[in-house]
Amino acid sequence: ESSNEFIGHFYLDLYPREGKYGHAAAFPLIPRYIKEDGSVQYPVSAMVANFPKPTNERPSLLTFSDVETYFHEFGHVMHGICTTSPYARCSGTSVERDFVEAPSQMLENWCYESEVLKRVSGHYEDHSKKLPEAMLNSLIKAKNADTGLLNSRQIFFGMFDQTIHASEEENIDTASIYDSMRKEYTGVSAPKGTNAAAGFGHLMGGYDAQYYGYMYSQVFSADMFMEFKKGGVLSKEVGKRYRDSILAPGGTRDSMESLKEFLGREPQQEPFLVSIGVLKE
Repeated sequence: ESSNEFIGHFYLDLYPREGKYGHAAAFPLIPRYIKEDGSVQYPVSAMVANFPKPTNERPSLLTFSDVETYFHEFGHVMHGICTTSPYARCSGTSVERDFVEAPSQMLENWCYESEVLKRVSGHYEDHSKKLPEAMLNSLIKAKNADTGLLNSRQIFFGMFDQTIHASEEENIDTASIYDSMRKEYTGVSAPKGTNAAAGFGHLMGGYDAQYYGYMYSQVFSADMFMEFKKGGVLSKEVGKRYRDSILAPGGTRDSMESLKEFLGREPQQEPFLVSIGVLKE
């Protein structure tokens, strides 16, 4: 904003259509890099989602879960286009797999801030009518509903992923391993006659033996968000530091270096434990 400098393009493909990818994701289409002639190839990213389509009578109306998904995927988009990497291989989201989710997970935190929810919410016929204060408070308080089960589930997914990728068996009974580990970590058995592992796309889709990174990176995202809580969730100063220290470097350096530069210290786990309701703030 201060320099009016062009940094890249992003596309939003938000509504379902026949044959379209059915999940929500962000895709880096063109990385940033410096060409042989010294000019810049600017980055291009795309966010794909399947939100409710608008109609002639009303615009697309998002559930709270949709809003959280939007913020998450847009976090990836910002990671992709705010990069200043001179190398395509290190551009934007080309960071360690167990850090790549941190910028997207961190952006989810803004969905649980009253100040932000008031700005993005509103009745579609009269945007001046915001979500009632009581409803805002309920949404924020519900953040950690069933936190024990949800986090146990993530631990289970990570451990199952590690288990099958560490096995030297040629023929693995993924259904029985999945069922026994799910029972061990969550206390809930899998429905009989099912093999949920067959639909676990992450196992062979780029997160092979790295699914743990989702929970691991939450420790970093919660710690980084505390900087915004201290300086103001809409602080331009903290936002600029975050962009320069976390988003801009991409994979040009170890993400731990970026974290320590932004935080001014070693990362800590306490903000994460507070964020999931295990510790009091």
